[in-house]
Amino acid sequence: MKRLILAFCAACLIGIPAIAQQTPVTEANYEMAERFSPNKINRMVFSQQVIPVWFKNSDKFWYSWKDPNGTNYYIVDPVAKTKKAVFDLDMLAMELTEIIKDPYDAQHIPFQDLQLKDDNTFTFSIKSTIDEEKEKDGKKNVEKKIFRFEYDIESRRLTDVTDVEPKKDFPYWANISPDSSYVLYAKGYDLYYTDMANLRKLMEDEKDSTVVEHRLTFDGSRQVSYGARNYGSDELDTTKRLRAGATWSPDSRHFLFQKSDMSNIDELWVINSTASPRPKLETYKYQMPGEPGPKTYLMLFDMQDKSSRVLDVSAFKDQSVGIYRKSREQKDIYADYVPSVWLGDNSKFYFSRSSRDLYRVDFCTYDITNDSVQVLIEERLNTYIDVADFEVLKSGQIVVCSERNGWAQLYLHDRDGKLIRPLTKKAFHVSRIMGVDEKAKMVYFTGTGFDKNENPYYNHIFSVSLEGGSIKMLNPGNFDNRSYMPLDNKFFVNCASRVDTAPANALYSSNGTKIMDLETTDLSQLFAAGYKFPEIFKAKAADGITDLWGVIYKPFDFDSTKLYPIIEYVYPGPQVESTNYFWNKGMNRIDRLAQLGFIVVTVGHRGGHPDRSKWYHNFGYGNMRDYPLADHKHVIQQLAANRKYMDINKVGIHGHSGGGFMSTAAILTYPDFYKVAVSCAGNHDNRIYNRWWSETHHGVKETVTEKGDTVFKYSIKYNQELAKNLKGRLLLVHGDMDNNVHPANTTRVVDALIRANKRFEMLYLPGQRHSFGDMDEYFFWKMADFYSRYLIGDYENCVDIRQMNND
Repeated sequence: MKRLILAFCAACLIGIPAIAQQTPVTEANYEMAERFSPNKINRMVFSQQVIPVWFKNSDKFWYSWKDPNGTNYYIVDPVAKTKKAVFDLDMLAMELTEIIKDPYDAQHIPFQDLQLKDDNTFTFSIKSTIDEEKEKDGKKNVEKKIFRFEYDIESRRLTDVTDVEPKKDFPYWANISPDSSYVLYAKGYDLYYTDMANLRKLMEDEKDSTVVEHRLTFDGSRQVSYGARNYGSDELDTTKRLRAGATWSPDSRHFLFQKSDMSNIDELWVINSTASPRPKLETYKYQMPGEPGPKTYLMLFDMQDKSSRVLDVSAFKDQSVGIYRKSREQKDIYADYVPSVWLGDNSKFYFSRSSRDLYRVDFCTYDITNDSVQVLIEERLNTYIDVADFEVLKSGQIVVCSERNGWAQLYLHDRDGKLIRPLTKKAFHVSRIMGVDEKAKMVYFTGTGFDKNENPYYNHIFSVSLEGGSIKMLNPGNFDNRSYMPLDNKFFVNCASRVDTAPANALYSSNGTKIMDLETTDLSQLFAAGYKFPEIFKAKAADGITDLWGVIYKPFDFDSTKLYPIIEYVYPGPQVESTNYFWNKGMNRIDRLAQLGFIVVTVGHRGGHPDRSKWYHNFGYGNMRDYPLADHKHVIQQLAANRKYMDINKVGIHGHSGGGFMSTAAILTYPDFYKVAVSCAGNHDNRIYNRWWSETHHGVKETVTEKGDTVFKYSIKYNQELAKNLKGRLLLVHGDMDNNVHPANTTRVVDALIRANKRFEMLYLPGQRHSFGDMDEYFFWKMADFYSRYLIGDYENCVDIRQMNND
């Protein structure tokens, strides 16, 4: 009887498919990761966006575009709806070969400094193979001869102008007044000025002894400098001229300058251990959260009598002041120089002032004739205020972007700051003002989250009337967009893409009518190498309510029957998230990492990106360490629940900078969930990170002491206090000359792990700053080894990183 039952059961199973078992990945695919190195991708994918260069006296623009056939150059006439090549490259290559005697063809013309001289003429240079002896600073050097050319657009005539003395650009340090009567600069720690005639002498010879220059200030020092931006660091070369960050009045009589006393800001140091002949100490000023701020003075200089005075614009202790500058105009295109001019008239300028906690922002004017401040618009919130775009119209009316209703919106105010009307009134985010056409009474701006059926991060360009009314989306479609609009606001060039579509460029009129398609990124060589687009997904945050958007990157040889370890690539924000929405070829930490045999996931989180609601953006305010972690863990659990190829028991996490901070916090907060972390350049201890990021996004408490002094208190959790929780495998990476996130951030975690008797690994990259520079590829393969070893169980362990020898 028992045999019969067994036979019957076996028969029942005939024709019924067995439950598939996922096969774990056991071999790391180094070959596929090697195939998509940055160098190799750069040989497969070229231009992605059309960057228009607008003509001065017409609606035309030109651009360059590179694809597997080489680089081409085009002029577009939006009115005539035409696109034509600038050059006949075959003919041009032959002409250049005859003149220079070096061989060229259409695909290999080594253009340098290609630019419009005017609306009719291009100029460019070609470096030849001819040796030429030149003298500079009393020393003779052999250099390759540079040939210079002019090219007439209409006649296509090429002219060799190598022997014509080229027009020299004004040096960057020369801050020239609007009427060209003064040239302002810093030397040593003080301000100096000269005139245009002497400037031209200096352009010929910076050591010309006949140059007449005038010293304007005499109180500069290492701690209170008019020129050095790296206050109180190593001694300056007092003979070198530096840019002075001054803003001129329209009539050139006055200029504004913000002087900072950095004497109460302590120094920080990094050591260049590979310097020759001996290691070199680098010293710089660095203000940390809660520490007293620099004393800053807004100074007004009068060039009529060479006097100066400090303007009283204070309202808050340790406040920040921003001077609004006049926008560029069409006539500024191809100008010899564009002066820095304050927004306003000869007697009045516009500025903003922000409290240190950023709860209070005032938009103001200052009248220099009677030394009075008029507050036009007050912004007040219980979290930090993002100081956004501020446009003053010729009528005196003001268009300002504000989050006062919980979303970044546009508002129209009169010249005295009284609200006239909201220009936008919809739950979406205004990103920035593109331009204002006062004649047509139209504002052009970019924004996100307008179409509720789209990913809320997809950027679009919009228009709205100054008189109110409906908002018009000018580039509809389910894509993220990057747009370029000329100063006259007549047209715009738009690049539309998603992570799963190639960037496509088109030209539009300002009413949203497409004029013509321009270029689409050529991905043919990338696909031929095996590339596949990633997958976009939507999931819920840990509250079960908030929608989050992300991207899944799979191996290009993905097999749905396999079981893949998971790696999250993270960044906490709040100024940006780690997720890409627009296709780009920067694949190292996402697509390329996946090729080793991982599923790589990027996703947003509450408190991450500013381009959603103010609530979403400020969710993590007051707890910069812990706020993003639960959402990321919850999303991975959701994904793995319905994607059987994702191994929920093998989850890694990786990030850089804030992501290094976050990935370490994650593996120490959820030690049974995250098994492996690679944390790079992390600000693990925000008590020693810079004041701006830490205080802005975490918050600083302003209190008044019994003596009536205002002080700022800062308290934040840090990663080393969690070191005892480590169960998984952790690799800490830092550049030893990182003067943004100081290496001490990582060293403090290292100290805590050692004292907690934990095994971990670390990699210091000599001479590297916050990014890893020319050691980034080395870092990638160390990261590849680490994840492959501990999540797959297979990794290369030979001394030579052979993949780096095949690039």
